[in-house]
Amino acid sequence: MEPPEMINVGDVVLKRWEPAWADHATMAVRELLPELKPFLPWATDAYDVEASRAFIEMSIANWDNGTAFNYGIFTGAGDFAGGIGLMTRMGPGVLEIGYWMRTAFTGRGYMTTAVEALTRVALTLPGIERVAIRHDVANAASAAVAAKAGFVEAGRVQSEPEAPGETGTEIISERRATQGF
Repeated sequence: MEPPEMINVGDVVLKRWEPAWADHATMAVRELLPELKPFLPWATDAYDVEASRAFIEMSIANWDNGTAFNYGIFTGAGDFAGGIGLMTRMGPGVLEIGYWMRTAFTGRGYMTTAVEALTRVALTLPGIERVAIRHDVANAASAAVAAKAGFVEAGRVQSEPEAPGETGTEIISERRATQGF
């Protein structure tokens, strides 16, 4: 099971992470810290280019061993806009999507387009029956993207909060192969 290294849907292009993007990723995360810190434990004031390099190296290794498939998100004009990935951590038959987008690119439909494109690809992979998005109930931005991309709530789970804005209640929304696009 391996998705393509690049997914081009016109206004949005997803590309497998490359080490050369560490500076762009660092700048993007640093500018987004106010939005990311409440919900992502890795988003801290100490986030620097070494953290970006480590993430990209981990992304390359995870891709190679088939446990996660992370992409940089670019606009059709080539601007770095954010990150998105597929993860196998929810078990057989399901891939989980996680995402973040630079503030300058929000509100334009880029993330919804990226989620829809990655979902279509994921549901064509062997053995994948559903794609899930998991987010804290307080994360309205992630909830909005999931809804716009056609994901429906499939359940809620309790978890120990890991970031300051988390409530401990996570919503799991999903799309199934039988739903179509």
